[in-house]
Amino acid sequence: MNFVRYIPHLRATLALGLPLVGSHLARMAIHVADTVMMGWYGVTELAALVIAVSFFNILFFLGMGFGIGVMGLIATAIARGDEVEVRRSARMALWLSVIYAVLVLPAMWYSGPILLAVGQKPDVAQLAQDYLRIEGVGLIAVLCQLTLNSYLAAMERTQVVLWITLAGLPVVIFLNWVLIFGNMGMPEMGVRGAAIAAVVVQYVGLLAIAAYAAWLPVARKYRLFQRFWRPDRAEMRAVFLLGLPIGLTMVAEGGLFVGSNVMMGWIGTRELAAHGIALQLASLTFMLHLGMSNAATVRVGQAKGRGDALGMRDAGITVTVVSAVIAVLAVAAFELFPRQLVGLYLDATHAETPAIIEIAAALLFYAGLFQLTDAMQVIGLGLLRGVQDTRVPMVIAAVSYWLVGIPVAYGLAFIAGIGPAGLWLGLVAGLTCAAVLLMRRFWRGLARGDWTRAAPTV
Repeated sequence: MNFVRYIPHLRATLALGLPLVGSHLARMAIHVADTVMMGWYGVTELAALVIAVSFFNILFFLGMGFGIGVMGLIATAIARGDEVEVRRSARMALWLSVIYAVLVLPAMWYSGPILLAVGQKPDVAQLAQDYLRIEGVGLIAVLCQLTLNSYLAAMERTQVVLWITLAGLPVVIFLNWVLIFGNMGMPEMGVRGAAIAAVVVQYVGLLAIAAYAAWLPVARKYRLFQRFWRPDRAEMRAVFLLGLPIGLTMVAEGGLFVGSNVMMGWIGTRELAAHGIALQLASLTFMLHLGMSNAATVRVGQAKGRGDALGMRDAGITVTVVSAVIAVLAVAAFELFPRQLVGLYLDATHAETPAIIEIAAALLFYAGLFQLTDAMQVIGLGLLRGVQDTRVPMVIAAVSYWLVGIPVAYGLAFIAGIGPAGLWLGLVAGLTCAAVLLMRRFWRGLARGDWTRAAPTV
C-alpha cells in the first residue's frame, strides 16, 4: 500500500475534523459542567438531570436528522457548483428544524407523567419535568445551530463554530454557579437554574453563528437568508425524506442509551447517578469520533459530487484509521484512571460519593470494551451519509440497538441478575452489531459502484 498518497487525505481530514471535534467537545463540556455542578448540589438532582437530558436528547436526536442530512447534500452541491441547491437545501433544513421543535414542545412540558409511566421515582420525575419545561424552549436554537454548523462544515469553515461553542463554556459555568446555588443575590434554583443557563447559552450561540454565516464572504453568493420566508415545497420534501431516516437512526442509537438510563433507574438512584457519570465520560470520547464522522460525511460528499470513487475510498480509509487510534487511547484512559476520572464529578465530602465512585469506576471497564465498535459505527454512519444513503442504515440501527442491544441489556441485568454491568454489556452488543453491518454496507457499495451513480440512495 502506498501510504504517501494518504498524507493529503490525512491533512484534509484533520483540518476539517479537528475543529469539529473541538466544537463537539466544547458542547459536551457544557453538559459536563451541568453534571459536575449538579453532582455537587445533590444526588437526587443529579439523577433528575440525567433523566431529563436523556428525554431531551431523544427528541433532539429525532429532529437533528434534517441538520445532519444536509451536510453531505450541501458538500455534494458545492463540488458540482450548484449554488441554488446549496441555498434551497440549507434553508429548508432550517424550516424543518423550527417546525419540528415547536411540534414536540408539549412532550417536554408534560414529561413528568411520561417519566412516571416508565418507572422513575416521583421526586426524580418532578425535578426532570421542571428542567424540561425550561430547556424545551432551547430546542429551536439547538437544531438551527446544528443546521448552520453543517452548512459551514460543508464549506470547510468549521473554526468559528469551535470558538463560539468554547465561548459558551465559561458563560454556562458562571450562570450555573449563580442560578443553581443561588449566588450573587439570586434565588437558589437547582435544576431550573441549570435549564435557564443552558437556554441562554443556546440562543446566544445561535445568533453568533447565524451572524457569521451571513457575513462569511465565501458564503454570500448562496444568499441563505435572502427572502428566507419563502417556502420551497419540493426541496423541503427532499430534505425531509433524507433527514427523517437519519433522525430515526439517531433515536434508535440514543434510545439504546436512554433505555439503559431508564433501566438503571429501576435498580436505584445511586446506580443511576453513577451510570450517568460513566456514560458522560464515554460520551466525551464519542464526540471525538463524531467530529471525524462529520469530516467523513463532507469528504465523501465532495468526492461523490466529483464522481471520484478512489477519493471516497481513500477518504474512508483515512478517517477510519484516525478514529481507531483515538479509540485505543480512550480505552487506555478508562482502564488506567477510572476512579480519578469519576471523582471529578462528585463532592468528596458527600456521604454517598465513595459508593458512587466504585459503581461508576466499574462501569468504565465496560465503556472501554465498546470504544472501538462505537467509533466504527459512527464512522460508518458518516460515510453513508456522505453518499446520501440513509434508509438502510436506519433499519440497521433499529435492529442492532433495539433487537440486540436492549434485549441483551435487560436479559443480563435482570434475568441473569448481573445488574448494572449487564446493562453495559448490552450496550457493547448493540454497538458491535451496528459497527459490523454499517461498515460492511459502505465498503460493499463502494466496491459495486453504488455510490458513484447519478441518483442518490436516500
